Amino acid sequence: MKVIHVVGARPNFMKVAPITREVAKYPQEFEQLLVHTGQHYDDNMSKVFFEDLELPQPDIYLGVGSGSHAQQTARIMLAFEPVLLEHKPDWVIVVGDVNSTVACALTAAKLDIKVAHVEAGLRSFDRTMPEEYNRVLTDHIADLLFTTEPSANENLQREGIPEEKVHFVGNVMIDTLVRLLPKAESRPILAELGLVEQRSRGVEEQGSKESGEPFTSAPLHPCTPAQYVLVTLHRPSNVDERDTLREILLALNDIAQEVPVIFPVHPRTRRRMEDGGGMVERGRGEWRGDVRGAFRRRPLIWVCLLTTLRQPFDNPSTGSGQGSGQGSGQALPDGAAQH
Repeated sequence: MKVIHVVGARPNFMKVAPITREVAKYPQEFEQLLVHTGQHYDDNMSKVFFEDLELPQPDIYLGVGSGSHAQQTARIMLAFEPVLLEHKPDWVIVVGDVNSTVACALTAAKLDIKVAHVEAGLRSFDRTMPEEYNRVLTDHIADLLFTTEPSANENLQREGIPEEKVHFVGNVMIDTLVRLLPKAESRPILAELGLVEQRSRGVEEQGSKESGEPFTSAPLHPCTPAQYVLVTLHRPSNVDERDTLREILLALNDIAQEVPVIFPVHPRTRRRMEDGGGMVERGRGEWRGDVRGAFRRRPLIWVCLLTTLRQPFDNPSTGSGQGSGQGSGQALPDGAAQH
């Protein structure tokens, strides 16, 4: 049986890794190909994940890049169809809820190729989120639906999906989490940020050994080890509206005066901060789209993000469904800002 696994964006990689690893145990039964659509193409959002997750390099890279939702979805479909026509897989396996998920599922279905959806049935019930359309459409296209929680089965039943298509299997991302925790615990990212010992002096701007990128910092707060806030922020509803983004960043600015904030900035958020943050007077001086008192840096590679989640710190605040999943897998509180 020939299967094609599809990845496109950062959340896909940690879900596909344990699936490809398990399928590889049965070479007589399965031939598998890994297709990367290139929806995420920044090295810190893509390349390093293959290294850290020990994923094989993609057999096929489509290189679609960024664009509007319609443009990106259409480019993926146009690029993926020739792959299907050439390789003629029996199944296409898609994961999650990104544009690559729905685009490749729809392309396969139109060629009468069976589709399996991993992480099916999840719903936010918020149709302003592009991901919600991706979830619903993919689930109604798929021939097999693998769910992570009982509520997902209930959602699919309510939408009329035949019960025999649905299989409650659990969360494959937790498989990756458990596998990589030992590696995460050995990473020195917190030491590099000065958050594993008490200091009162400022930390000079320096390059991170993990990414080679500088981070900015304000004087460190005298604090006990592992007292800090981790923030991820990238959902369109949070970052695409200037006023919303400005209010979130101003709130982070206030928090950063009390406790250190680790803020790995998503490329989308970085562009919005540079393009449209503007200047605001709120009794705190001039603000130009930055967060004073925070470690503002490029995205952390996933293992380093696990390191920051692994510590018993004050609170993660995440605009990421994956961040919530990673935190809940380690029984951590989560100040979600997913609107």
